[in-house]
Amino acid sequence: MKPEHDQLLDTSGLYCPEPVMLLHQKMAQLKDGEILLVVATDPATTRDIPKFCRFLQQQLLETEEGEIFRYWIRKVSSS
Repeated sequence: MKPEHDQLLDTSGLYCPEPVMLLHQKMAQLKDGEILLVVATDPATTRDIPKFCRFLQQQLLETEEGEIFRYWIRKVSSS
């Protein structure tokens, strides 16, 4: 069962670096503990989004790969 999400970011049709740039902006809008579902079609996100989460210490809960890529990310407290 996939995690529930609080917000959705659909980056379908966009290519590197746009999905990660939009993800960075969206994460700044989330409250601590909220879960964001990112939907993407760019295969580069399979590399870029996990790196983004590690670098900014956000929690990548789950990924789903196929024609469409989905990433569930929990915002971790910035303090």
